Amino acid sequence: MFAFFSAFATFLVLGVPVVFVLLLAALVPVVLAGNTHLLLAFPQRMFAGVDQFVLLTIPLFLFAGNIMNAGAITEKLIRFCQLLVGWLRGGLALVNVLASLLFGGISGAAAADAVAIGKILIPGMKKEGYDEDFAAALTGVSSVIGSIIPPSISMIIVGVLGGMSIADLFVAGIVPGVMLGVGLMGYSLIVAHRRGYPKADSVDMSQAWSIVRDALPVLLLPLIILGGILGGVFTPTEAAAVASFYALAIAAFFYRTLKWEAVTRALYDTCMTTSAIMLVVAMANIVSWVFTLASVPQQAVDFIFSLTDNRIAILLLINVFLLFIGAILEPIGALILTMPILLEVGKALGMDPLHLGVMVVLNLVIGLATPPVGICLFIVSTISKVPFLAVARAALPMLAICIVVLLLITLVPELSTTLPGWLN
Repeated sequence: MFAFFSAFATFLVLGVPVVFVLLLAALVPVVLAGNTHLLLAFPQRMFAGVDQFVLLTIPLFLFAGNIMNAGAITEKLIRFCQLLVGWLRGGLALVNVLASLLFGGISGAAAADAVAIGKILIPGMKKEGYDEDFAAALTGVSSVIGSIIPPSISMIIVGVLGGMSIADLFVAGIVPGVMLGVGLMGYSLIVAHRRGYPKADSVDMSQAWSIVRDALPVLLLPLIILGGILGGVFTPTEAAAVASFYALAIAAFFYRTLKWEAVTRALYDTCMTTSAIMLVVAMANIVSWVFTLASVPQQAVDFIFSLTDNRIAILLLINVFLLFIGAILEPIGALILTMPILLEVGKALGMDPLHLGVMVVLNLVIGLATPPVGICLFIVSTISKVPFLAVARAALPMLAICIVVLLLITLVPELSTTLPGWLN
């Protein structure tokens, strides 16, 4: 498949959009081999890639997150986080990470997290005296938590590709997501004490109760999603529908902050994002099919084991490869491109599929905040008006923390597999 990877790299360097890079790179080996009759199957493979019921979860969870933004509900979460940790030195930095944990449990998308949290907290942190590059970098890196904890869209794609239980994948992402949050909060505390960042003023009991009461309906949403799935009340797709209607109901009738114009904007944003995701899924399914015809997964397994048969060395090689891929490709395209190969490698190593899925997703979502193409860093750079290079430089220690968590997840499978086992 040298022709495929050469074409892929060439089109990517030329600046062709990734979705068309996947299609063109798949065309090249088929045409060079003279198998042009296989091109007739391309439309069918595209349709088969997106004709899966579970993929309906993607627009529904995205809509729930967009409604949260449109109805200004994100601010309720941030005020609640301030109540919990804002009184510590560097409290706003801790609020930033904690808000990513909570908001990520609703939208399932890192980019949505970066936009929603960044628009509110980055200006607030700058106003309180935080270094603007630190504020932007922390927002960008902590937003990747939203793509690992439930309801992670990347986990949904992994479940579709690997035939795994999406509910188990959701639960398997909880511990790694919390580890990322704890690591970033610990780093924030150290930086806050070194640079003398301020504390927030304490609040009295009446104010505290008011904040909790305002935040309680939205705090129930992640519990409804995960509890409903694990309790067998509804499937992941039904959970996504419930989340959408619940978010719409509390924004419109409880908080009364939702206007019709905001609803139409949320629908438009959801449709645009979903269209882009589904197009990538469709094109990448062609690539997976071409890989299967050419026995690429098995060839890749043979090549890896020809280098070394040491399990730890192979896992480290996979991590390095995925970190590189994640730095240049968005996670969904990268997942569909690499999972056929990695599933075969995982079988050869005797890996638990849940462990493999979490490890792969964690690698690729770290790429969302990794230069040179980290989309979350570009988002926060635009919001904060801080040069991208300054944001990337400030993000390096935080990325080091993410990689430490990645190594722990890689070398200690129980961190991602124990909780699903308990709940099952």
